[in-house]
Amino acid sequence: MDPAQILERARAVVRLNIEALEALDRNLNGSLVRACEVILSRPGYVVVTGMGKSGHIGGKIAATLASTGTNAFFVHPAEMSHGDLGMLRKDCTLLAISNSGESRELRDPLTFCQRNGIPVIGITQRKGSLLDRMSEVTLLMPTVAEACPNGLAPTTSTLMTLALGDALAMALMDERGFSAEDFGLHHPGGALGMKLQTVREWMGDNHAPPATVPAGAPFSEVVAAITEGRKGAVAVLADDGRLAGMITDGDVRRAFARDVTALVAADIMSPHPITVSPDARMSDAIDLIAANKIGNLFVVDAGRPVAIIHVSELIQAGYVA
Repeated sequence: MDPAQILERARAVVRLNIEALEALDRNLNGSLVRACEVILSRPGYVVVTGMGKSGHIGGKIAATLASTGTNAFFVHPAEMSHGDLGMLRKDCTLLAISNSGESRELRDPLTFCQRNGIPVIGITQRKGSLLDRMSEVTLLMPTVAEACPNGLAPTTSTLMTLALGDALAMALMDERGFSAEDFGLHHPGGALGMKLQTVREWMGDNHAPPATVPAGAPFSEVVAAITEGRKGAVAVLADDGRLAGMITDGDVRRAFARDVTALVAADIMSPHPITVSPDARMSDAIDLIAANKIGNLFVVDAGRPVAIIHVSELIQAGYVA
C-alpha cells in the first residue's frame, strides 16, 4: 500500500464531486421552479421512487421533504408493480429518479401515472430517455464523469441527485413558510427536537410546582422548603403570589455568617431572578442557564412561578451534554 497514492485517489474523488456540484449549480433553471409549482399545487403526497442507488438517495430525499413541510414517502418501484401502485392517489405527485432514465422497474409506475393524470417529476441525466419523455417536469442533471474508474459505480451522479433533492426540499420549505417551530413538531425526539419544544411541553401535564415561601418566612422555614423541593432553590413570593425573589443553597450557606434566628426570606433572597416563559423554546431556557452560569431557572406565568428547571434534569434527560 502506498499512503500517498491512496490519499491522492481520495482527493481526486472529492475534486470530481466538487466539479459535479458546480456543474449542477450552473445547470439549475426554471425546471426547478416548475417542479415546486407542481408539488405546491397538489394536495396529496409526493411519492418518491427509484431503483438501486437512486432508490437509496430517493429514500433520503423523501425523508428530507417529509421533515421540512412537504408530505412525502418512498416506495420501491418493483413493489409498485405488485400492488403498491395503490399508494399513488390521483392527488399525489410522483418524483422518479433514474440516472439513465431507462430503469425498467419504473415503466409500470410511469404508465400508471400517465393513465391517471398524476404528474411526474423526473430526475435523470439523459435527455430523451423514457423518464424524461413521461415526466411533466424533468430536472435534468449535467453529464459528468463518475468517480468510479470503470465509470460504473454511481458516485458523482448520486451526489448530484442528493444535492438536487435537497435544493428542491429547501425551496419548497421556503415557499411554505416552514418555521423552526414547525420543524420542532416534526422532530420531537433527540436532542434537536427537545431543544425546539416549548418549556410548557417540557413541563407536561404533571409537573411538580416549585417550592415556595412567603417573603416573611423565617430562616428555618426556608431551609425546610429547599430541602423538601429537592431542586436547590426556593421561590420567594410577594403578598399577591407573584415571584419576588429566589433563594438557593448557596444563599443559605452564606446566611450562616449572620444571625440566622433573626433572618426572614426577604433578607437573603436574590430579587428579580432570571426567569423564562412557558411559551419559550427549551433552547432559550438552556441558553439562559448557560449564559448566566446558573443551576436553576424559574418558569413564570403571569408573574407566578409554575415550575423550576434544574440543570441536572436537563443533563439527565439529554437536553445538554
